[in-house]
Amino acid sequence: MQADMNIGMLGHVDHGKTTLTRALTGKWTDTHSEEIKRGISIRLGYADAEIYRCEKTGKLCPSEEACKEDGGKPKLLRKVSIVDAPGHETLMTTVISATSILDGVIFLIAANEPCPQPQTAEHLLVLDSTGVDKIVVVQTKVDLVSKEQALENQKQIREFLKGTIAENAPIIPVAANYGTNIDVLLGTINKVMEPPERDRDAQLRLYVSRSFDINRPGAEIAGLKGGVLGGSIVQGFLKTGEEIEIRPGITKKEGGRPSPVKCQVQGLMEGGDALDTATTGGLVAIGTTLDPSLTKSDALVGSVVGRVGEVPEPVDTIKVKYKMLERKDVKNTPLRENEPIVVNVHTSTGVGLIAKLSKGVATIKLKKPTVVYEGMHTALSKRMGQRWRLSAWGQIVS
Repeated sequence: MQADMNIGMLGHVDHGKTTLTRALTGKWTDTHSEEIKRGISIRLGYADAEIYRCEKTGKLCPSEEACKEDGGKPKLLRKVSIVDAPGHETLMTTVISATSILDGVIFLIAANEPCPQPQTAEHLLVLDSTGVDKIVVVQTKVDLVSKEQALENQKQIREFLKGTIAENAPIIPVAANYGTNIDVLLGTINKVMEPPERDRDAQLRLYVSRSFDINRPGAEIAGLKGGVLGGSIVQGFLKTGEEIEIRPGITKKEGGRPSPVKCQVQGLMEGGDALDTATTGGLVAIGTTLDPSLTKSDALVGSVVGRVGEVPEPVDTIKVKYKMLERKDVKNTPLRENEPIVVNVHTSTGVGLIAKLSKGVATIKLKKPTVVYEGMHTALSKRMGQRWRLSAWGQIVS
């Protein structure tokens, strides 16, 4: 069974996103050496969550073993892919990129801190802008506070969510380290987050959100494996053995145009399961015939994958019909011509310069070409104080 949707974990740093991901999936998603050392998520982490129903008790469980502990027979209802996004303020562009492949969000708010914390507010601003409306709020770390403190914190959360896209979202108190209320959370996810309708017969389009070299140092040449792409198919399907094209591709010399990369699909994986065919919903890993040096260290993140000849030519100038965001924490001044800007479009993050502003449309010259589609959501961040902050949101126009 392939996962039917992507669910993001959003919230302030150290509010328990990675711990809750482990409670739902059994996987610890902070695997990068720097993440382990610093104790925070830096890159997007991925894991699949399975939702089982115990046929004896009717209780929902995250694993077969959990159901068997109650003496019942587990029945697999569905699988969802969990995307664990970083909460640190310096990694907001990673969070914004993640929303391009999300169908729903688990929004974490810790009970042992006043609400909202800075990145709690920033992540909610992103949700309001993207329109991702399948949201479950999880009040984490309830084991660290009294009942009275938890209830007071819930009042703060409700007040904070008023007038936003998450105003009517359910709030589930959870102690992830002890598995408390995980069954209630699974039931809420199953009810609130129905998989979206997608066109599986359309041209293949996959957004690359991770890329890897899975070979260990010192591996024998004969045993080397090709580069691996990770991402989400937003329309169409992909089969093992097919030839694919990756754009923008690679740039062979400084200042030159990128060339598309073509390769063969050697294998498809999803949550540890091999697939003959991958389709929309969930996150997939594509084993390819690419030289692994091309995919190491997320080198191809922001690329678009399709069948040969079907991926649009990358562009270095885009037009965005935009709307300024209302920010309460900092002054968000109007965009200006010749102002540097960070542009998020699908999983691509790039730097650009505003060449022209006219009637709510910004013409932006990108430093590096990227693949875009008309109508695609785009986030614009600009320098506010000492940091890049989300400033405007819009859509690509022709």
